[in-house]
Amino acid sequence: MNMQTNIETKLKTAFNPVYLDVANESHMHSGPATESHFKVTLVSPKFESLPLIKQHRLVNEALKAELNGQIHALALHTYTPDQWAERAGKAPDSPPCEGGGKSEH
Repeated sequence: MNMQTNIETKLKTAFNPVYLDVANESHMHSGPATESHFKVTLVSPKFESLPLIKQHRLVNEALKAELNGQIHALALHTYTPDQWAERAGKAPDSPPCEGGGKSEH
């Protein structure tokens, strides 16, 4: 199972999300084969009444093994269903890579 599918499976199990998108953004950084940079947009009722930091801690705990392994960067966008509706179902775009691992041509 590839890393993206593994992340999706773990988050579906842990959060029973209303909406989940796991994007492999490694191609924007060191290369697509690395499976090292991911953007997660997760909408779940489990986030109701929790501050953002606690939402992110729950996700980090669910992905603990992956974060201790090959994942270098994980962008988290977590929302309650009401917050997601207020955003009209749109997560922020990722910024371009400015790190040193991507070769410049």
